[in-house]
Amino acid sequence: MSTHASQAFTLARTPFGKLLLSFADGTRHEGVVPVRAFPISAPDRGIALVSTDGKELVWIAQLADLDAAARQLVAEELGSREFMPQIQRIRSVSGFTTPSVWEVDTDRGPTAFTLKGEEDIRRLAAPMLLIADSHGVQYLIRDFAALDRPSRKLLDRFL
Repeated sequence: MSTHASQAFTLARTPFGKLLLSFADGTRHEGVVPVRAFPISAPDRGIALVSTDGKELVWIAQLADLDAAARQLVAEELGSREFMPQIQRIRSVSGFTTPSVWEVDTDRGPTAFTLKGEEDIRRLAAPMLLIADSHGVQYLIRDFAALDRPSRKLLDRFL
């Protein structure tokens, strides 16, 4: 059963913290999971609510289409499942050959990670970059040009 956000449904949390999707006809699905179609380029558009067996139950064209309570529940659930810090500043790089240790400031605080190889820096839709550390954590640079000059200069050495 695939549907659209225009079909009446409600979202709530169970006492165990799982999302409960209920339709107007009385059908209920416990443990639904929101999944973004385009998590980087369009994080607030194209979100599916899928069942525990991976079937799409609801397609949400835009997060803004939901009422405030449902929007908050979906945002909380996405936030707890997705971890992609955004790099705001590159403080230092241990060397210009890989592997190298990067010290950065992110939207989640300062951190350090090891870049295994230059191939772990991927260009996405301009002006975004995605950097994978040696543990598989993905770091996003949303706008390369918006970084401060010293950060851009360090990053340029790897691009």
